[in-house]
Amino acid sequence: MELITMHSSEKAFHISSGNGESVWMNGDLYSVLIGPCAAQGQLSILEATIPPGGGPPRHNHLNEDEIFYVTHGQLDISAGDDTFVAQAGSLIFVPRGMMHGFRNNTKDFAKQLLIFTPGGFERFFLEVGLTASAGRPIPEVSSTNQEVARLIGAKYGSYQEEKI
Repeated sequence: MELITMHSSEKAFHISSGNGESVWMNGDLYSVLIGPCAAQGQLSILEATIPPGGGPPRHNHLNEDEIFYVTHGQLDISAGDDTFVAQAGSLIFVPRGMMHGFRNNTKDFAKQLLIFTPGGFERFFLEVGLTASAGRPIPEVSSTNQEVARLIGAKYGSYQEEKI
């Protein structure tokens, strides 16, 4: 049996809690844990903290699959025509192109990991969101300009669902 050895120029890395670049969007807090530069463009991982009533409008991603992994609390996650009540430990896979969204319909904060493959969509959050920093108050939910979010979303292949 021949042993195959693979060499990579990549190095292991560690990101401590609270050290990812963070932004506020629609009242939710998004922290970039892994951007595509750290994973050779293969994936991006964000941590999302969702307050009661929080969550984005339904939308899709034409270029990325998305995985939701709930780490705390409960979220109602819609994907296509299905809605899942996702509690801590739940994982939901949404293939590229499918309309989806999530909402925190509880009275407590929820947290989840958002995993995009391939990477790159975290740039949308960094362009649209308001930088979160110590000592800066939580912005009003309405402070995210939805028209700007739609335009920048389209730049990254993401489109909000049209309301009927």
